Amino acid sequence: MDENQTEVVTDFVLAGFSQTPSTEAGLFVLFLFFYVSTWVGNVLIMVTVASDNYLNSSPMYFLLGNLSFLDLCYSTVTTPKLLADFLDNDKLIHYDQCIAQLFFLHFVGAAEMFLLTVMAYDRYVAICRPLHYTTIMSRGLCCVLVAASWMGGFVHSTVQTILTIRLPFCGPNHVDNFFCDVPPVIKLACTDTFVIELLMVSNSGLISTSSFVVLVSSYSTILVKIRSKEGRRKALSTCGSHLMVVTLFFGPCIFIYARPFSTFSVDKMVSVLYNVITPMMNPLIYTLRNKEVKSAIQKLWDRSGLTWKK
Repeated sequence: MDENQTEVVTDFVLAGFSQTPSTEAGLFVLFLFFYVSTWVGNVLIMVTVASDNYLNSSPMYFLLGNLSFLDLCYSTVTTPKLLADFLDNDKLIHYDQCIAQLFFLHFVGAAEMFLLTVMAYDRYVAICRPLHYTTIMSRGLCCVLVAASWMGGFVHSTVQTILTIRLPFCGPNHVDNFFCDVPPVIKLACTDTFVIELLMVSNSGLISTSSFVVLVSSYSTILVKIRSKEGRRKALSTCGSHLMVVTLFFGPCIFIYARPFSTFSVDKMVSVLYNVITPMMNPLIYTLRNKEVKSAIQKLWDRSGLTWKK
């Protein structure tokens, strides 16, 4: 019976931002700008890190290049479908596509959480143990930590997806968001999902909250261990961009995943923040506050024959 019920719903309807065509057209232009900016900014960072010998050999910038790649993947999971839906009144997504979107969203999202934690550890070693930095944060260890971040994201997403596909969907098919995510999708299941919700909250909520606590504790430890005012100023300058990224990414994630799956009116806008805005802002945050990256971009511009304005 459950199997037959599951097969009833073959498509889901995603919620839009407006029913007015003119408003949808305006939003299409706005979100297209966000998406193009995300690609331009993150690809620029990846190319800059890969083409500059100093940045490419630095653990921090190696991790930054990987973060930019994750941001591209994360934004691409949801934004192209959102752009298409602005031009489509139906806003349908097939069941299999919905599950795939859910899987890759949590795969890349969790990998980014783990990578940000790795980046915090990198800053801790660089500031608190500078003489041993290059020995500890070797390229081999960096590759292992990046691979572990991807593997952790894969395991997390696999658990979330398996718990979701085992649910029967036989009734309502309107997903109360502009993409398929665990909270709005499992609300549509025609069975009691209380236990499943607890399992998923303990999974996603625990990962996002614990990662955020580890990150904040790491940066706090750095500031406590540095005694001089000049040292703290440099530490704040170095870690400030990381803290901005952490806040932009983890704040909305904790709000969405570390609570029971009840719906709030602001959920959709919060989802826009960490799905669309944060991947676009990360390159700006890192480049505007980082002289080394700006200098490397200038060299890249010079080699390409273009002009660069500081």
